[in-house]
Amino acid sequence: MSVPTKPIPLMIQSYRKIFPTVHKELKYWKRRAKEIPDEELRRQAIASINAKKFHCEGGAILSLLANEHYQTVIKFIVAYQTISDYLDNLCDRSTSLDAEDFRALHESMIQSLNLDHSDDLSFYYRNRKEQDDGGYLVELVQTCRNILKEIPNYPLIKNYLLDLCQYYCDLQVHKHVAKTERMDRLKNWFESHRSKFPDMEWYEFSACTGSTLGIFCLVSYACRRDFTDKHAELITNGYFPYIQGLHILLDYLIDQKEDETEGDLNFVSYYQDNSILFKRLKLFFQKAESHTAELPDGPFHSLINRGLLGIYLSDHKVKSEGELNLLAKQLIKIGGMTSLFFYLNGRAYRKLQNISGLGSG
Repeated sequence: MSVPTKPIPLMIQSYRKIFPTVHKELKYWKRRAKEIPDEELRRQAIASINAKKFHCEGGAILSLLANEHYQTVIKFIVAYQTISDYLDNLCDRSTSLDAEDFRALHESMIQSLNLDHSDDLSFYYRNRKEQDDGGYLVELVQTCRNILKEIPNYPLIKNYLLDLCQYYCDLQVHKHVAKTERMDRLKNWFESHRSKFPDMEWYEFSACTGSTLGIFCLVSYACRRDFTDKHAELITNGYFPYIQGLHILLDYLIDQKEDETEGDLNFVSYYQDNSILFKRLKLFFQKAESHTAELPDGPFHSLINRGLLGIYLSDHKVKSEGELNLLAKQLIKIGGMTSLFFYLNGRAYRKLQNISGLGSG
């Protein structure tokens, strides 16, 4: 299976091969989620799959980089993203504001990627009252580990995976504590990394750490025979910070009203006005685009970068808000015809999901 370089071949492969495989994997994990004994954990696990299936679908497009191994990589991506979405629900919508609880839960993400230790995994729920998930989270972790064990190039990507994961886990701890503590924690965290990102604000750096795309890209490439340690460095620097940053800033952009209602932290809300927001998003897009040129399969990564604009901005939440809709049109223009294609395709796909009932999981 060749790596697509144009929008239409990419979407054909996505609809015919990627999405059906994702849905098959999610069907299994949803069945497992329904078997969780604890009512609260079960509720959050099911809700995370129902509401965030889109994350798995989008991330799994990167499995195309693994060529004939795409199905194996999708199995990893769905399991790892399901951990991420489940824990996000537990931290966002559940019963705890304890940083130690969040840190313990996210040990599962680190242990999913680290094969250096024995199979003795942590008890991730040790700092919360809900503890009996019927082995759900451990099975997700072991699924990821079992796949990585079979990838010969895993040693070449291990440290990069763990670095990206540590950024992600630190973010999840700091952003989910009590509202009065969040900003100070995130600012102090950024200060410890500011020297590497001197042109960013704390909320932009935080956004860059909140994406799993770099991890999925590394795992996909590591399945290939032509993969080298130089590729690992190029891919990591290509996706982090700017492609990941654009990904998460767009995610927050469309969720502003929802996050305000729920009292959730939203990084886009810290921009002074939409004019500055547009300039910064345009800069992130341009920086990301320049990095794609240095990557193997550069045209594919450019498709991903431009596709992020189109797919996120096609969300129904954008059309219903005047100022956001205007900003979206400006952003689509900077991505050109490719972003417009993904925008139109995204709107059609969401409409089809609603008609067919696929959107309900």
